[in-house]
Amino acid sequence: MIKQIFGKIPRKPSKSSHNNSNGEGGFNDGFSLNSSSNNTLLKSNSVSSKSSSSCSVGSRSGNETIAQYYSNQSKKSAPTSGSVMASAAYEALPSFRDVPSSEKQNLFIRKLNMCCVVFDFNDPVKHLKEKDVKRQTLLELVDYVSSVNSKFNELAMQEMTKMVATNLFRALPSSNHDGNLEDMGEPDEEEHVLEPAWPHLQIVYEFLFRFVASPETDAKLAKRYIDHSFVLKLLDLFDSEDQRERDYLKTILHRIYGKFMVHRPFIRKAINNIFYRFIFETEKHSGIAELLEILGSIINGFALPLKEEHKLFLARALIPLHKPKCVALYHQQLSYCITQFVEKDVKLADTVVRGLLKYWPITNSAKEVMFLSELEEVLEATQAAEFQRCVIPLFRQIGRCLNSLHFQVAERALFLWNNDHIRNLILQNSKVILPIIFPAMEKNIRGHWNQAVQSLTMNVRKIFSDADQALFDECLKRFQEEEINDREKQEKRESIWKQLEDVAAANAVSNEAILVSRFVSSVAIATSANQLATAGG
Repeated sequence: MIKQIFGKIPRKPSKSSHNNSNGEGGFNDGFSLNSSSNNTLLKSNSVSSKSSSSCSVGSRSGNETIAQYYSNQSKKSAPTSGSVMASAAYEALPSFRDVPSSEKQNLFIRKLNMCCVVFDFNDPVKHLKEKDVKRQTLLELVDYVSSVNSKFNELAMQEMTKMVATNLFRALPSSNHDGNLEDMGEPDEEEHVLEPAWPHLQIVYEFLFRFVASPETDAKLAKRYIDHSFVLKLLDLFDSEDQRERDYLKTILHRIYGKFMVHRPFIRKAINNIFYRFIFETEKHSGIAELLEILGSIINGFALPLKEEHKLFLARALIPLHKPKCVALYHQQLSYCITQFVEKDVKLADTVVRGLLKYWPITNSAKEVMFLSELEEVLEATQAAEFQRCVIPLFRQIGRCLNSLHFQVAERALFLWNNDHIRNLILQNSKVILPIIFPAMEKNIRGHWNQAVQSLTMNVRKIFSDADQALFDECLKRFQEEEINDREKQEKRESIWKQLEDVAAANAVSNEAILVSRFVSSVAIATSANQLATAGG
């Protein structure tokens, strides 16, 4: 009978209809966090288990052997779970369809205990039959959790979280980006590392997701097992280099935050600590983008007025995330979170702009373009009062960007005037802004090497002149006066150096200590040489 059951292919599980649990306070699903892609798990796993096992390469530490499994099972005394195996072989248990309803709970526990065996995927041909049995059993468990129509009891929750912890919580392999941090700055060149045990891990993640999202999971009871320790271990797994694993973790943590309100402050604090360690200690972490994606949804659901805790999180964690060299890997998600804060509380615009200026790159042009793009999004949500507070330091920096020799930086800065809201803010404060950036514009028009930058600068110059011709003429006059003064100072400086060079050349034959310019002209050098030759003759 068991052999016949083992030969059956498990039925395709029904899709969970409980994937969208919105409406909880301080939480929002608005940032593209959904699990629809997870529901394709069983379709993608319909291939033979041999091929899925043999394609895995690698190793996992601390794996429980089959002998240890049976030894541990013999020590268990819970009468409801019973013995997983009666024989020495790791064989499939009966299907849920083949047992009466009264026995399904016990069978569920037995299958959970059976899946607590962790196989070594280092050898692709080792334990092929047992790996396939476990995979099929895990698929049956996913199907059962998705279709169950009664509340999970405490024993079931305990065994489910134990099975999940046994399979998922493990030491991650050493990261490939331990060597050169600068290599992390190019997302397209990032090497993708795949978890060798993914054929099993994927189904365990799907099982955990279905369990958390299930309406039959009582949050008040489940919080005893999905506790702070469990959440911390999940967060540790975000450093996995396997993108597939981080995607599952993102979706599951998103659901946990929505379902377990009691854990929300703890989850936010734990993510803060990950950011602090990344910013100020290691600058190495694979899951910053995914964590920021979760936070984007959380911030979107913050109630108003914002708590002081949330404002501190912005100032101490989010803004300093602009500092690491690898910011390009997560800048899109970071920019979304920053903009969400400004949209929630416009008074934070000044804090954000000054924070960006604090971490503004000096020699990294690509990073500077990203900062300008983020700055435009922030300014678009900024009101006039907050804009006036930061206008002077902001446009000193924009003036430097206008004169950048990297044409993309100069272009991106000039594109700010294409935004209607930002242009209106600038024109409202043109008496402060135009004197700051006028010299930069004139310098671009007269001598920037890129024709597109010159053309864009002319357009910006025309905007100012059309808005307030008197102010423009005043700035032009002042610029011309300063230019004349600068030219006179330069001529005077050159004249003084020329006099010093002449004195030095005339007195070169004596042994007196004389002041010699670092930039002595070739004529003075030749004259000095001739005088020395004449004296020697």
